[in-house]
Amino acid sequence: MTLPRIAYVAYWRFVEDDGWAIASHIALSALMSLFPFIIFITAMAGLIGSQQLADEAANLILDAWPSQVARPIATEIQKVLGESRSDILTIGVVLSLYFSSNGVEALRIGLNRAYALKEQRPWWSTRMESIGYVLVGSVALLALAFLVVLAPVIWATMIEYAPWLAPYSNIITLARLVIATLIIVAALTIVHLWLPCGRRSVGEIMPGVLITCGLSLIYASAFGYYLGRMGQTYVKTYAGLASVMIALVFLYALAFNFIYGGEFNAAVMERRRQREAERLEATPEVEKSLGPAEHTPEHEHGRAGLPEVSPAREAG
Repeated sequence: MTLPRIAYVAYWRFVEDDGWAIASHIALSALMSLFPFIIFITAMAGLIGSQQLADEAANLILDAWPSQVARPIATEIQKVLGESRSDILTIGVVLSLYFSSNGVEALRIGLNRAYALKEQRPWWSTRMESIGYVLVGSVALLALAFLVVLAPVIWATMIEYAPWLAPYSNIITLARLVIATLIIVAALTIVHLWLPCGRRSVGEIMPGVLITCGLSLIYASAFGYYLGRMGQTYVKTYAGLASVMIALVFLYALAFNFIYGGEFNAAVMERRRQREAERLEATPEVEKSLGPAEHTPEHEHGRAGLPEVSPAREAG
């Protein structure tokens, strides 16, 4: 099966799995989870007495967004960050942590559906896991923000002792883009590996991660270009809700890219399983000559945990 054929099969898997509806759910959940997540990060930063870390963490989240999408959201986020949030143990911030986990749960639903898996764990177990992801993500973002805040100080000191480095000051801007990209790739890899039920190898999930990153980069550039020339269309249509609708449309497309990456991985694994079955059919005498002890874990992994394909998908 060629790459275009796999891409075609992955799309029809997406349609069959109600991907458009799930993408809408992910987009709305992500938007509703964003502000509780920022509130929780601000509360954590308040514990160590650094409002600047919370500001920088919010900037890192929005760095990968087109400026036309990020600007209205950033304005509202600054209003949230402007309030003191040292009350991390209060009911409000605890609820912010819980509501932030809704976005993680939406991603879990999308990937379980893409990989044709049925969640067997109790709801409280998966919810606690999602809250754990939010906690780890918050700490990681604050640590990264600390490094970003510290970087200009280190750079200024280097220039003081090595003035010839001054023309390369733009490297800081490039570094921010690289950091934002690495955050996205690392987050996608972790989510595909451990968020849905079952286990997958890095090699199995990496095609979908790269597909998601590539499609998202193309879409972000195209959507930013469109908004730069036709952004007033949203203002005329949605009036005061224009910024919210722009963010929703952007997140909706990102959710499509995310789910499609999972469907692409599932299509690739399905093809590998079919090729393995064809190989075993073509050489039955070799397979029969292998004793039970000669079936390595790699053989078992190659045949277990892969999604079954419905006749409709096979026909597609």
